[in-house]
Amino acid sequence: MVRNKLMAGIWRYIVGVPPFLWEKRIEKAVQRVKRATGFMSAEHRLVHHFVVREMPRVGRPIPAELVAENLGLTSERVAEILQDLESHLTFLWRNSNGQVTWAYPVTVEKTPHAITFPTGERLYAA
Repeated sequence: MVRNKLMAGIWRYIVGVPPFLWEKRIEKAVQRVKRATGFMSAEHRLVHHFVVREMPRVGRPIPAELVAENLGLTSERVAEILQDLESHLTFLWRNSNGQVTWAYPVTVEKTPHAITFPTGERLYAA
């Protein structure tokens, strides 16, 4: 069993990368992700995951009312969460009508990255 190994392809060869070269970078990346997502409550994650899950199924922008209705949250709370997620410029974006048009990693807006899910839904990668 291979554990804690990083391999790199260099031309036609695959070589092992010594752990001292990559272990610190992984820890720094973990800390960056924690800082970037530290503002998120359980409700933030619930809303984001719902939008990401529903966007391929619905295939159009997701209104806040749909989120509130399905998650049992108030419309005001959903609007607050969507604003918070959008203001962090990482997780989602809304159109001028306030509907979610992309939620990382998917979007209903046409991009060069068309994707088809195993269930047959088609969408674009954000």
